Amino acid sequence: MGLASTPTSGPAAEPAVVSAVSPNWVTTRLDFLVNWARSNSMWPMPFGTACCAIEFMATAASRYDIARFGMERMSFSPRQADVLLCAGRLPFKLAPVIRRIYDQMPQPKWVISMGACASTGGIFDNYAMVQGIDTVVPVDVYVPGCPPRPEGLLYGILLLQKKVRGETLADRSIRVEQTLDERGLRLPPERIDEISEPFGNSVHQTRSA
Repeated sequence: MGLASTPTSGPAAEPAVVSAVSPNWVTTRLDFLVNWARSNSMWPMPFGTACCAIEFMATAASRYDIARFGMERMSFSPRQADVLLCAGRLPFKLAPVIRRIYDQMPQPKWVISMGACASTGGIFDNYAMVQGIDTVVPVDVYVPGCPPRPEGLLYGILLLQKKVRGETLADRSIRVEQTLDERGLRLPPERIDEISEPFGNSVHQTRSA
């Protein structure tokens, strides 16, 4: 509310009028404000293992300028990052590493799977490669391509921002840490096979094997 001042002396003196609308106050929802701040100040933790990392570097360069989305601050420490960007293939030897990095990131945190190799194993259809990082860490946005162009990654970032803006502080389930089971999988094998059939690899017909 605003206070409209009027002359206090003379024949035209009138009492002060309290206006119902004032430009000095802005009202909004807490969800909108928090999500707006989070979506426009994401700090990516790059995990580049192959050619997708080169495309990510191009996205961060001046031609595409990832700073437009508030993501120019690269966090090479998981303690100071909130977006894990896996760009490239993930060997089984690196699976515990990326999981440890994800566990060390504070909440709220999100994951972008960049490229076909990170999302499904890509052309590396063999026993040495993880056939999709979603079996190790939960993925929020998949960016297709082999490798995807910088425009594709920028579109994935826009989709992640859209997802963040749709979150609510009342939903506590989206901030629950998804721990691994005794087999080192985020999902039970039967669930992995259900959502990925018939995509196995050259050794096994199921991704969980």
